[in-house]
Amino acid sequence: MAKRKMTRAKARTAKVLVVDDHPVLRQGLAALIDHTPDLRVCAQTQDAPGAIAAVRATKPDVVVLDLSLEGGSGLDLLGCLKTTHPELPVLVLSTHDESLYAERALRAGARGYIMKERPIPELMAAIHLVLAGEVYLSDKMSSRLVRRAVRGEPIESASSVAALSNRELEVFELVGKGYDANEIASRLHLSIKTVHAHRENIKRKLNLGSGTELHQQAFMWIQSEPAARERTTER
Repeated sequence: MAKRKMTRAKARTAKVLVVDDHPVLRQGLAALIDHTPDLRVCAQTQDAPGAIAAVRATKPDVVVLDLSLEGGSGLDLLGCLKTTHPELPVLVLSTHDESLYAERALRAGARGYIMKERPIPELMAAIHLVLAGEVYLSDKMSSRLVRRAVRGEPIESASSVAALSNRELEVFELVGKGYDANEIASRLHLSIKTVHAHRENIKRKLNLGSGTELHQQAFMWIQSEPAARERTTER
């Protein structure tokens, strides 16, 4: 009887893949998950190729994913996983402001979005929720999406950072962090010509007249508090 109960308990244990480019944070998160009785970390990795390989090798029940990855983009990885493993739930765990990134993550294929600053019990609840087939968002973000749907408001605003595409937003952030075009091309695996094209599109969408203005605007946006960024994107 005891052996049968142990077998059932193991069957209820969900396998979690952790994808984060910070080793200390990744390992700490893995330890916390492993201390949850019905969760077990089956693999952890820092980049998209490692995540794709781990999904194939370990067949996780859920992926906990940071948007900033070693040499790549979490949003790109989301799109890839949605295509190759459409039933695999992914919970985004990120420092990126939810007011700008949560919708993008959901559109790319995520089942939930939670900020790294949230308490551990809330994170574990979010993991269990997406495992159950539900969508997890903070109360604040859920209310915002409901208000937008009721009012019939467009997701994008041509006069704000929210108007940028996912790739343009990545380029904008890297410009704000001081990376030049060559470095951005290397980090995002793009050609220099493509990076310059994205920069021109960003300037047009944000009504910026020069590269200097682009650098200043990007730097100010990166340095701003999350609340300030949210005011930029609120409709």
